[in-house]
Amino acid sequence: GVMIRPYLNGLTIAFNVSQPNSWQPYVDNMHHFLSAYDDKVQEEKNIECVPGQYFIQGGNDSEEKKACQFKRSLLQNCSGIEDPTFGYSKGQPCILLKMNRIIGYRPGAGVPVSVDCKVQKGNESYLRSVDFYPGNGTFDLMYYPYYGKFTHVNYTSPLVAMHFTDVQKNYLVPIQCSLNGKGIINDLNSDRFLGRIIFTLSIGK
Repeated sequence: GVMIRPYLNGLTIAFNVSQPNSWQPYVDNMHHFLSAYDDKVQEEKNIECVPGQYFIQGGNDSEEKKACQFKRSLLQNCSGIEDPTFGYSKGQPCILLKMNRIIGYRPGAGVPVSVDCKVQKGNESYLRSVDFYPGNGTFDLMYYPYYGKFTHVNYTSPLVAMHFTDVQKNYLVPIQCSLNGKGIINDLNSDRFLGRIIFTLSIGK
């Protein structure tokens, strides 16, 4: 399962660029959510891990586990650091994607899970470009497996930021973002949140 931020009133993100009060709640929601990812917070609480491999921790099941740093600066243009409006003031909103936590799960069977987005139905040209951070929009293996909230106390879920830099204005554009990786199911009609998420962008001038 996956979820997005900002998440305010369901899965529609609608605002007018020229009306800051229409997009400020989304921006506030993003800053609030990302406060746990502040670089300083992560440096104090968590450790630097080796990218590209699962972080398997032995020891007793009840022993506290270490957690890997995920710093908001990794989200680059979607970190809210250089552009505190996350692109909303320009009509180029950032949306964060987060996988639901599953104890012991090692997604992708050794290959990082990646994200892609497309127009769910309708005119494909309404979504002309999306940038993904960090890197190429993958969930690094080092954040898995998750050991559960009792022992993995400081665990910080990795994120992928999707920067919608060129979306058709003044339209309701339904977008589907999917997880791609070995063993991931993302096309079950009966479950719209399994391996994917569908939301609507409505950006007015």
